[in-house]
Amino acid sequence: MRLLLRAIWNIILAPFRWIRHMFAEIRSFLSDEPEDTPLGDSLEKAINNPHGLLLHLDALRKHLFRSAIVLGAITVLAFAFASQIINLLALPVGGIEALVAIDPTEPIGTFMRVSLLTAFAVTLPYIILELWLFIAPGLSRDSRIFGLYAIPIAVIFFIGGMAFAYFVLLPTAIPFLVNFGGITSQIRPSSYIRFVTSIMFWIGIAFQFPLIIYVLARVGLVSAKVLSAQWRLAIVIIAILSAAITPTIDPINMALVMGPMIVLYFLGILLAKIAERTRSRANLEQEAKTDSISPTP
Repeated sequence: MRLLLRAIWNIILAPFRWIRHMFAEIRSFLSDEPEDTPLGDSLEKAINNPHGLLLHLDALRKHLFRSAIVLGAITVLAFAFASQIINLLALPVGGIEALVAIDPTEPIGTFMRVSLLTAFAVTLPYIILELWLFIAPGLSRDSRIFGLYAIPIAVIFFIGGMAFAYFVLLPTAIPFLVNFGGITSQIRPSSYIRFVTSIMFWIGIAFQFPLIIYVLARVGLVSAKVLSAQWRLAIVIIAILSAAITPTIDPINMALVMGPMIVLYFLGILLAKIAERTRSRANLEQEAKTDSISPTP
């Protein structure tokens, strides 16, 4: 009986221990400063000592495993509310009653797809945090703090992209497609939900582009000048990506996806300019600090 009570008590305390462990890792990452090792030396060390690389892969496996566990648990929870979520997604066509299933397994597949997307949107902050915890030991203290700031911004951008797709793109696209040519459409839940969730998911991912550009410009990997000069090539690439993202082959939906992505590209150029100014200011401050502490001859 005592062992049973102890086991129950350990199960109750497990979430609090996990939260304490997470905060301890974050506090350690924010306080420690890694060695500034050149990239060539790091590669040589990894080749000469493959055991260290295996340790990093094992750490990555643990982070991915925890993310998968949380994603699976939230997916199961979201399945209980999948009917309400599907009804919300189906409002542009008249609600869940307007969807007609043909295959016996079609409703289950639809519920699972909606549950998984809902769980991904809910657990996105935690998934990004796990990835940040994996790469944080190799980052400087300032980069770690910047990464913590970037996590909620990335989540806001993703949710903003999904909201933009739901409130702006879908109300325009769906009535046009359903009533195109005066032909009455019998809407299947699998095809409709696949169309809606694909648009919302990929638009949410596309809204991360300005943040990615800002980060790359902050570390000096891209420049606003190069991005501005290559805008024609960027539009071609965006067109290809839009064609891949769009579930249908009609140009209307492709244009609906292309438009926001082009706007996001030019927004990324603006953020790249801001990042370059911030990086230049930080370099000047670092040089001034170095000059102030260097001994005078």
